[in-house]
Amino acid sequence: MDYKKYKRVFTIVIDSFGIGAMDNAAEYGDTGCDTFGHIADKVPEIKIPNLIRMGLTQLHPAPVLTSPQPSDRIGKYARLNEKSNGKDTMTGHWEMMGLEIKTPFQTFTDTGFPKELIEALEKKTGHRVIGNKAASGTEILDELAEEEIKTGAMIVYTSSDSVLQICGNEETFGLDELYRCCKIARELTMKPEWKVGRVIARPYVGKKKGEFKRTANRHDYALKPYGKTAMDALKEAGFDVISIGKIRDIFDGEGITQAIRSKSSVQGMEQTIECLDQDFTGLCFTNLVDFDALWGHRRNPQGYAEELEKFDVLLGQFLEKMNEDDLVIVTADHGNDPTFKGTDHTKERVPFLAYSPSMKTSGRIDDQNCFAVIGATIADNFGAAMPKGTIGTSVLEQLE
Repeated sequence: MDYKKYKRVFTIVIDSFGIGAMDNAAEYGDTGCDTFGHIADKVPEIKIPNLIRMGLTQLHPAPVLTSPQPSDRIGKYARLNEKSNGKDTMTGHWEMMGLEIKTPFQTFTDTGFPKELIEALEKKTGHRVIGNKAASGTEILDELAEEEIKTGAMIVYTSSDSVLQICGNEETFGLDELYRCCKIARELTMKPEWKVGRVIARPYVGKKKGEFKRTANRHDYALKPYGKTAMDALKEAGFDVISIGKIRDIFDGEGITQAIRSKSSVQGMEQTIECLDQDFTGLCFTNLVDFDALWGHRRNPQGYAEELEKFDVLLGQFLEKMNEDDLVIVTADHGNDPTFKGTDHTKERVPFLAYSPSMKTSGRIDDQNCFAVIGATIADNFGAAMPKGTIGTSVLEQLE
């Protein structure tokens, strides 16, 4: 398989690691948000030497940091602005791979689903809805499953992502009925004002609190990307596209040749390091979700800082194992300032930290007007034409 510079490209998404408000943040109610800056303010002793070596504090100075700054810098680095409307996981990742989102996906983290949607769902399914809030899947079962079993009501909840989830007890509610209700929910949530990326059936077993367990019969009713992406271009040209973590779900399996699931961000990074031992030609695309799910939404800057420190240690191991013809790009999909009001994502620029052992120079490159420079650069490296209708221009020639 032919390639221009790099046999393997690793793109690692630190989910929600924004580096300061975008110029249009006010349109999203996010004036003054700054995920990295505010974590640094709250936890100035944070130790992230590898991210700093890759240029993080060149893109976003953080004079409050107390740990010694490395004197050398490696790789090329830039700030990326998001072109799409929205600030959620699917929007950020789809844009990275070339798709501009003009109608944003809706998230209902802070508010629950609108009364009109719930009423329509109740009318069409014949079940009264309980829950209707953002919650952990295990906690909501402990809170409401006994009521669902007793009354025939239906637990509906959301999370930090653009998702509507319905729980059903396999014995009392039944799998077929659960899937029927989810199909109805999927149809209803195609309306622009209610549009969610995924509807998920969450079956469980058990009869009382403490016994409830989710089963393997989960089913996702996801939106596929509306067009072909850089990943499709690579796959169709015969290259490997390995996904780690949530990437498979975000793209509903499109453009992927091998999918690896992760139980945590630490495991996801360990799996990415293990992929360095694989002989493949193409892309390894990793999403590390715990930053967002465990710390950003829960507004916990200390937890976020500790997760960054764990990541940085593993990043150091990754950098040491790289081959001369490997490229790594560390980036993010949106912000989620753990010191900000509410619990939602924040509209921020994200870092582009690119490194290969073969690079002869290091330094900053120009800010970019979309995340899609990532997909365009990867496609360019492998000589694959970006699909029609995509956005983004390659910066491959600047990664010298």
